[in-house]
Amino acid sequence: MSIPNPSQSLRVLVVGCGNMGASHATAYHTLDGFEICGIVSTGKSKEVLNERLGGGYHLFSDYATALAETRPDAVCISTYPDTHEAFAIMAFEQGCHVFIEKPVADTVEGARRVVAAAEKAGKKLVVGYILRHHPSWEKFVEVAQTMGKPLVMRMNLNQQSHGQMWTVHRNLMKSLSPIVDCGVHYIDVMCQMTRSKPVQVNAIGARLTNDIPADNYNYGQLQIRFEDGSVGWYEAGWGPMMSETAFFVKDVIGPKGCVSIVAKNAGSTGQSDNVDAHTKTESLRVHYADLTTDDHFVQPDAWIDMQDEPDHQELCNREQRYFLRAIRENLDLTDHMQDAVNSLQIAFACDESVRTGQPVML
Repeated sequence: MSIPNPSQSLRVLVVGCGNMGASHATAYHTLDGFEICGIVSTGKSKEVLNERLGGGYHLFSDYATALAETRPDAVCISTYPDTHEAFAIMAFEQGCHVFIEKPVADTVEGARRVVAAAEKAGKKLVVGYILRHHPSWEKFVEVAQTMGKPLVMRMNLNQQSHGQMWTVHRNLMKSLSPIVDCGVHYIDVMCQMTRSKPVQVNAIGARLTNDIPADNYNYGQLQIRFEDGSVGWYEAGWGPMMSETAFFVKDVIGPKGCVSIVAKNAGSTGQSDNVDAHTKTESLRVHYADLTTDDHFVQPDAWIDMQDEPDHQELCNREQRYFLRAIRENLDLTDHMQDAVNSLQIAFACDESVRTGQPVML
C-alpha cells in the first residue's frame, strides 16, 4: 500500500538511538521524502542525537506513548533484538510501515510473527541487511557466481571491542550470540552466492569472559553445507580479548578460481572495532584457475578497484531510499522478508549446534 501522495514526506518515528539508530535518523534528517516525528530511547542517547541533528525533535522515553501521540506513517526500530518483535507488531497494528534492524526478532517464531503482522496490515517490512545495498558486495556476489560449483566460502568479522562498543556487545549478548547477530548478514550473502538450499550446519563456540550471561558465548564459528555441495564458514568474536590477526576475511573459491575482498586499510590493525571498516571492500582480487599445457596459469590475477565505496552513513542512506521506494512504488517484499527469516533460522540452527555439540540438519 503506497502513501496517498508521492510528494508527501513520510513521517517516521525513530526508536533506538545507538550506532544504527543514529545513522538511520541522520538519513531521515537529511534525505528528501522523510520527516522525523519523534525520537525514542530509554536513556540519554535521544538527547545526544537530537542535539547532533540540530534540536527541535519530540523526544520520548516510552515507545507505546510515542506511537500513540505521534501517529507516524512508519517506524524505524534499532533497539536491542529482544524488543524487535513486540515493537514491530505494535507498529503494524497501528497501521505503520516498519524498517527494522536485523535480526527481525530474537526467535525464528517471532520473526515469522512479525512477517505475518506486516502481511495482515498490508504494510511494508524492510530489514536492515546493509550489505545488500553495497555495490562492492553486490559485485563480490556476482563474481563469486562465475567461479563454478561447488563454492567454498570463507568469511569472518572479529571485533576487538572496548569502551562504548563493548557495552553495546555485552547488551546484545543478553539475548543473542555474535554468530546469530552478525552471522545473518554473511549467511544471507552465502545463500545469494550459491542459490542453493542449506542442508546442514555445524558450529562451535567459547565463553571467554564472565561479563556475559552464563549460557552465552562471545566467540563462535559456524559451518554450512549446501545441497549443491558448496560449503561455507563464518567466524565472529566480540570483546577486549579478541585478536586483530586475520579478523577480516572475505574469500570465495570455486573450480574456476577465486575472488577475495582485499581491504588493506579496513583490514589493518586497529580497525576491527571501526564500524565504517566492516563493510569496506576497497578492491576485489580475482584469480583464474585455467592452466596451460605445462600447468602454468593462463592469465595473471585481475584487480577490480571499487570506485563507488559508500561509507557507513551513505549505506544507511541507501537503505532508507529503498524503504521509501518500497512504500511509494508498492514493491513486493515477499522474498525480502522470507530471506530474512531463512537466514535467521540458519543462524539459530548454528546456535543450537554450539549448545548441543551436534550437527543440525535443516
